Formats: sequence, structure tokens, C-alpha cells
Amino acid sequence: MKLAVLAAVCAAAAALLVPAVSSASPYIQYGVQDDAYLSAGPSLDSRLDTLDRMGAKLVRYTVNWRQVAPTMPRKAANPGDPAYDWTNTDAVLNGLHKHRIAVLVTLYGTPAWANGGRKASAIPASKWSLAAFATAVAQRYPWIRMWEVWNEPNLRSFLNPNSPVLYVQRLLNPTYAALHALNRANRVAGGATSPRATPSGMSPVSFMRGMRAARPRMDAYSHHPYPVTRRERPNGFYGDNCKYCKGVLTLANLPLLLQEVHRDFGGKRIWLTEYGYQTNPPDPSGVSRTVQAQYLAEAALRAKDARFVDVLINFMIEDESRLAGWQSGLLTAAGAAKPSFNSFMLPIAQAGRTGVRTTIWGQVRSGFGKRAYRLQRLAGGRWVNVGAPGLTNLRGSYTRVVRATTGTRFRVLWLPNRTASRTIVVH
Repeated sequence: MKLAVLAAVCAAAAALLVPAVSSASPYIQYGVQDDAYLSAGPSLDSRLDTLDRMGAKLVRYTVNWRQVAPTMPRKAANPGDPAYDWTNTDAVLNGLHKHRIAVLVTLYGTPAWANGGRKASAIPASKWSLAAFATAVAQRYPWIRMWEVWNEPNLRSFLNPNSPVLYVQRLLNPTYAALHALNRANRVAGGATSPRATPSGMSPVSFMRGMRAARPRMDAYSHHPYPVTRRERPNGFYGDNCKYCKGVLTLANLPLLLQEVHRDFGGKRIWLTEYGYQTNPPDPSGVSRTVQAQYLAEAALRAKDARFVDVLINFMIEDESRLAGWQSGLLTAAGAAKPSFNSFMLPIAQAGRTGVRTTIWGQVRSGFGKRAYRLQRLAGGRWVNVGAPGLTNLRGSYTRVVRATTGTRFRVLWLPNRTASRTIVVH
């Protein structure tokens, strides 16, 4: 499984490793997705409180068309049509709104009545049906401004047939038009592609080419830059073996994704709407929990510095209990916090180094407005303060330049409750 483009492509990608600052988003949003964790039920309120504690300001949530509309509505664009069952989505979306957490809604799952009695992955017969449903969703939850059309349509397990032309013509373009007709402030992402080809799916690069030929309408291109080998980290690959890389787009070769989006879709913004590292334990193919926390923070910095990237979503919040499931959560299946929980709350990473001058970037995600923090250095076996307490900007970010030799250890405390970030080691 994995990466690296042929020598010529790798060279081209390398030229993009230092992105143009003028194109980097000053308003990048970080969030989480875990539909199962946020399912309606008696634990929802406490789980929303957990999101507040960890500082999640954005949640990607799937509004499942098949579940909301089990029978065919007579007036599909009307959210009050009796065919619709909004019970679960009301609980989750209204709860998130009450907690001041923005939502990126992913529309997915074809009802049987819309595709001839087939599975949820089967494309609808009419190009108007998803657009009408999107209109109903947007009218029921008028505060939502971020939308994504489908999930990993380059794989037949999610869209059958996985035709980029049909995806654009029956799903993306009609839904884009409907949502923009309702409110010009709506932003609609297309793509939501998986990072690689599978036996039943095409590569994201091939899918993008097909989308371009069909003339997509979208405000952003969304993608899932999961790692596909253990030989990668957010900033690149271990070693120089690129034999697994052709056609693969992950965070490790993010410059190549930027290049491909620019080639096919011009200056469209980029949303990375699923990303994460599974951990060992419990998954034997995962990274250690300490490394997961490190990669989470480094991924945040990587996305911030990338050209045109506006969103990075960590999947998921809590590990699945079955080993064959997914274990990229910030909590174990038993609900215990992994090191990545605090790393999401207080990401910190080395952003640069010139001589002994080291640039540290980080965020305090809990709270709102400017937030107080204290930078500390490990000296003589104890943590000592570095300068005066700092204040983040209004979005919770800070950058500090310190004098430090290789091997010096730093951390940040969030002052209201003295929560500590992970420790970084200057390199």
C-alpha cells in the first residue's frame, strides 16, 4: 500500500513542499467525525460536553438520506413532509448547534425507493432526488453552511457505479445548485475521495480526471488523506522508496494533492474531511499511542501551512470495540483518553529552526477568543516557565520563537485548568 510517485513526479512534488504563504488559509478549521459516538441517546449530552472539553469547533456528520427518508416523500424539498424522520438528526445537529459547534454535513445513502430497491451505495435514478433532499435538510437546519456531497465515491463500496461523470451529473451539480439557490453563503464540497484505488475502486487521481471532464460545480474539493503504509508520517515518508505511491494521495504527499487539485479544478479550496492514525494497542498494524499524538499535532501544522487547505477532520473520537473496526480514536473503546486527546486539545509542534532559534506553533482549542497559556521547558528534571504567560490569537493559535539546543523539551499549559500538552523535543 503506498506512495511515491515516479522520480519525476516526486521531484515535482518536492518543489511544493514549502507552500506559498499567501495561499495558506488563515482560517483553517480543525474538527472531528464519529457518527456512532454522537448518535442520539441518553449519553449524547455528556458526549457533547466532551467535545467542549477537547475544544472541537467543527464536526463532520453524515445525514443519512436512506434513514431519514425510508419512504418516498410527496414533497421532497419540504422538511415537513411526513415521510421524513428527523428524530436522530434533530438530536445531534440541534445539540451541536446549542454547543456552538459548527457542522459539516455529508449527504450520503440512497433510499431504496430512489434507486430501484438496491443498496444505499447505488446511485439514484434521478438527478433531482438528492438535491431535493438537500433542500429539505438545509431548510430544517438553516445555520449549517458547510456541505459535502457523498462519501468516497471513487470506491464502489460507497457509490455504485463509481462513475465520476454520474457522480457529478446526478449528485454533485444538482445539489450544489439547490444549496446555493437557498443561500449564497452555503459552501459545497465535492470529491470526498479515498486516498487510493482498491480492487473495487479507482484511484483519486483517476476520479478527479473524470470529474473534471464532467464539469463539476463545487466550492471546495474534499479528500481523505489517510496513510496507506506504516512508512509515512504527516510530513513525508521514511526512506525514499516510492514504489507504492503512484496514484495515491495522502497527507505525506500533500503537495501532490494540491498539484492535482490545481490541475483539475483551478483555485478551489481543499477540505481534508477524514484523517487519522490507528493505534497499537489494540490494532497490531497501528502506530503507538504516543506517535499518534505526535502525528495529530504535526498534521495540524502541515494542513495549516498548505496552500488552499481550509479543513482537517480527525476520524474518529472513540475506538470501535471490535478489532476489525477502526481504532483511530482519541479515546479507547472503554472511553479512556489516549495521549492524542490532549494533543487534539493542545496541539504543539516544531514549525522551524535556524541555528538555535526554534519556532514553536500550537493551539489552545478549548474556550473562545484569546486564551491564556504558558510555555515551559524541561530543565534539571523539572518544568520551568519560558517568559511570561502568552495569549493566543482570537482563533486560539500562537507562534513562539525560542532559543534552544537540539534535544530541548517543551510543552504548553492551558492556564485555566493547567492541562498540559504533549512534550515536543527540538530536532
